[in-house]
Amino acid sequence: MRSVVLAQIRTHAARLVASCLAVVLAVAFVVATLVLNQTTRDTVLTAAGAQYLGADVVISTEDGSSLADDVETLRTVEGVRAIAPEWEVAVQAVVPGRTGSQYLDVSAVAADPTLRWQQLADGALPDRPGEVAVSERVGAAVGDELTAVSVAADGTESTTTVTVTGVVDLGGDPGAGLYGRAYVVPEQAQAWGAVDPTEVRVAGWPRADEQLLAAAVRDALDGRLTVRTGTEQAEERAASMLGNSFALTAILLVFGTVAVVVAGLVIANTFAVLLAQRTRELALLRCVGATGRQVRRSVLGEAALTGLAASALGVGAGIGLAAAVSALAEGVESPVPLSGLAVPLLAVVAGLAVGTLTTLLAAFAPARAATRVAPLAALRPTGPAPLRSRAGLLRLLLGLLLLLPGAGLLALGVLMSDVFVALPGGVASFLGVVLLAQRAVPPVVRAAGGLVTRIGGVPARLAAGNATRNPRRTAATATALLIGVTLTTAMVVGTASTRATATAGLAAAYPADVVVESLSGELPGTLLGRLQAVEGVAQGAALPTALLTGPDGQEWAAYGVDVSTAVPVLRSTADTPLPDAGEVLLPEWMADSWAVTDGSPLELTGPGGGLSLRAQVIAEGPLLLTAAELTALVPDATVGQLWLRLDDAGDPAAVVDAVTATVGTAVTDAQVTGVVSLREQMNEVLDMLLLVVTGLLGVAVVIALIGVGNTLALSVVERRQENGLLRALGLTRRQLRGLLAWEAVLVSGVAAVLGVVLGGIYGLTGTASALGMTGGVVVTVPWLQVAVIVAVATVAGLLASVLPARRAARTSPVAAIAS
Repeated sequence: MRSVVLAQIRTHAARLVASCLAVVLAVAFVVATLVLNQTTRDTVLTAAGAQYLGADVVISTEDGSSLADDVETLRTVEGVRAIAPEWEVAVQAVVPGRTGSQYLDVSAVAADPTLRWQQLADGALPDRPGEVAVSERVGAAVGDELTAVSVAADGTESTTTVTVTGVVDLGGDPGAGLYGRAYVVPEQAQAWGAVDPTEVRVAGWPRADEQLLAAAVRDALDGRLTVRTGTEQAEERAASMLGNSFALTAILLVFGTVAVVVAGLVIANTFAVLLAQRTRELALLRCVGATGRQVRRSVLGEAALTGLAASALGVGAGIGLAAAVSALAEGVESPVPLSGLAVPLLAVVAGLAVGTLTTLLAAFAPARAATRVAPLAALRPTGPAPLRSRAGLLRLLLGLLLLLPGAGLLALGVLMSDVFVALPGGVASFLGVVLLAQRAVPPVVRAAGGLVTRIGGVPARLAAGNATRNPRRTAATATALLIGVTLTTAMVVGTASTRATATAGLAAAYPADVVVESLSGELPGTLLGRLQAVEGVAQGAALPTALLTGPDGQEWAAYGVDVSTAVPVLRSTADTPLPDAGEVLLPEWMADSWAVTDGSPLELTGPGGGLSLRAQVIAEGPLLLTAAELTALVPDATVGQLWLRLDDAGDPAAVVDAVTATVGTAVTDAQVTGVVSLREQMNEVLDMLLLVVTGLLGVAVVIALIGVGNTLALSVVERRQENGLLRALGLTRRQLRGLLAWEAVLVSGVAAVLGVVLGGIYGLTGTASALGMTGGVVVTVPWLQVAVIVAVATVAGLLASVLPARRAARTSPVAAIAS
């Protein structure tokens, strides 16, 4: 039978194209997802954790305490070759060609080349005091001279002129747009007031074992500090930058699973078409001595070879697709940090296994059905099994057994916010829907048939009758399109809800577009008016600040907020608690030190008197009360912070630069934090990733449309004699084509409506299970797109009927009846 299998593949190669294409696309989907996920993680690790990749060990503190006393201890640890304490300080700098001054976050460049992580876009890193390298956000060029104003630990202010020697490329780090960064030698950082390093990077000798060196450092420090290898610290930083990227990978793999399921159904339909067309051929093999088992093995062997070959092509296509996406993201300077290509062995093995096994499983039922018919009976085509047959009853029971527990598991996944619980439930319930479609779809088609008979004439009446006379065939045709519409609708609804949820999450995490605050705690009262006059600034709010005396008798900085003016400025208040009248917000650490709990009274005093306020404990933040109550306690309270909201239509980066310039002309020690830049970059990351998801899901939709064509082709094969009889009774070719077209419109219209309902359910539940762990899920249904899906699906069903209808019309009545 081996030679028979190879001969069958050669003979029917053209007919196997649909199956191969379905497998190639499904495998490419899965492989591209895995490769892109690994590539993203690797390149984010390089971008976000770059400063740690050259280090063997990183020592840090959780509470911000100084590591200055531990530096000498580290030098005595065996295996330590170089040490780089992280000296950090902030200065105000005047950049040539820019109005005013701007805040710069300064850190030290390591003396040892191994620990120098900065990637240069131009120039070189500084190697002596008086030199500085800056990030692109600063807007300075190599050779420019910056005037830096620094404040030493004792409060002494000094002015220094430094020369720009290089521009550092911080590509891939969304935080690069928050404020300017500068890099100087340790001596210069300390001269500007850098004290108490909170992180130390350590390099060992060549070929040193990171884990052993980390253990030695941990022992030398008595386990008091956080000690990680450089790779572990880089992964920690990358994980914090990627955020909930695991949820995005889960969503991609959910869609990949759906694509595989769709491909399996298409393959099953394709093999059903092939075996229906080869009924006589298989029967003849049985007649000349082949056993049913041999024929079944030949069909499964054909499926295995087809699946393996198509899977290999799919693996190559998936890697190629991932490479194209990576090149596109890198070429357009996308904020998605993709560089190069990382192909894990798991992606290749999973692609080959998924494609081959899916093809085998999909072909098993058609192969079994092909060998259950007696050889002589197979030489004469037989009608389909009735719904009330034993097979129909088993199909009903299996459908219910899949649908009901699957729906329960899907609901449980939503409640638990666990996509890996919801995923098998969604797959099982959808397979149950497919099995039950044979009983559910025909009654709906029958009800819809009454509408088309009034406008379509004789062909429409015949089409309505044909659609309901053979429930199996109608359900098979409708199911093929139902899969595509369900998938497309789930994609549209899920993407819209994911987009809305992520946007709400970003707005909650970064509620103000721009925050301006003074390092000395005082801003001019007229500055808000000047900033509101900047083009692109929509509105702003000022927060007064003052020192208040707490229960411990110490003075603490507090801020006041006018809720009526602050709320319109903020993008969201979901994660930004604001005080009510008579209420004060304080962080947990302060509440613990004052022995204050939620709801308990808290006495605060100032030059204007004292107030007893109700305490509300929050995770972190400043001491915050209403502006009216703060000014009542301190009548001469000054402005300490400004919140700005920008116009949605403007260029955020340009507006932040204009705000920075305006602030720089009025204040010498103000920090302008362009939070909007970070939010915009994260939005661009989300847009790019959702674009990738949408493109990959389009592949699965193509797979489903292939299934429509396959099923309609099977319908024409089964009805060859019936169509010939209609032609012999006087139905013209045009009327026959119209009959098949009306039938396709009727069935596809019903499938589209049912698919939209199912797709909406799966899209919303999938989003809720995947993103529920991140907080509230924003449900959005794009009704216009849903309506377009119904229209396009109906037209797609009509177009898919064109070739089968032409084939049926071109067959002569005599040849059709005689077959």
